[in-house]
This record gives sequence, structure tokens and C-alpha cells, in this order.
Amino acid sequence: MAYPTCDTLIQSFNTTHRIIKMQTDGLTHADSLRQLPFRGNCLNWVLGHIIAGRDGVLKLLSESAVWGESETARYTSGSEPITGDKQALPFKKLLEDLDESQRRIMETLAQSSPEALSMQTERGEKTVGELVAGLHWHETYHVGQLELLRQLAGKDDAII
Repeated sequence: MAYPTCDTLIQSFNTTHRIIKMQTDGLTHADSLRQLPFRGNCLNWVLGHIIAGRDGVLKLLSESAVWGESETARYTSGSEPITGDKQALPFKKLLEDLDESQRRIMETLAQSSPEALSMQTERGEKTVGELVAGLHWHETYHVGQLELLRQLAGKDDAII
């Protein structure tokens, strides 16, 4: 059996999706734009970056992305920080797009075979499954940031 399995990836993406929803519950668009007092990015950018990463997962699984190039470019690694409302996608849209990415990833993984995850990528360095697992690890890094960004928005609570 190749690692990771479809079941392992489904469980992993379900876990981070649940935590993202918990950490964003009750927040507004304005909350998502609050800036850290040091170099970093706002919750809006972090959530958009997670969605952009999930689009990478969908592409690896030979599925269509949720976003187009212009949306992805706004939230990709190395993009300029979001410092105002005009630069950001609406928070509600981000949450809807997150749910859509979750739905697509779950459907695709549920229908995938172990052989599909074991396929070598074009570069031949890693399998599809290894790259998807790597993108999920990257997602967990950013999901951890959401706890602090939630507190920055004025929520004085413990989600986890």
C-alpha cells in the first residue's frame, strides 16, 4: 500500500477544514482584514492562500480549480500583503470557496484509486500522493496561524 492513502488524505483535509471553520466562525470581513503589528499577513490573505493551495491539490488530482488565475495570484506565496478592503476578496466568498474546494477534494479522493496517488508526477521526483500530502502539510502551517488572527480580531476564546 502506498502512503499516503486516499482515506488518510480525506481524514487530514476533513480535520483542517473543520478547524478553519471553527477559527473563522463569527468573524466579519473587517475582522479578516486586521493587520498584525509586525510583518505578517491578515486572516483574509491566509484563508485565500489556503484556498489557492487547495486548487493545487485539485490540479494534482486532475480536477478543475475553484479559482482562476487572477484570484490565485492575489493569494499566492510572495504576493503583496493585503492591507485594505480593495485588495481583498470578500470574506464570505472565501468561506464559500473553501467549502467548494473541500467538496471537490472529498469527492475526488473518494473516487481515486491507490494507483492514482502512486503515479509519478511530470518531474518524477514525487508521487501525486506525496505532493498532495505536502500541500496538506503546508495548509496545516497556515491553519495554525488562524488561531492568532482570530484573537487579533478581538475574540478572546479557546477554539481548540
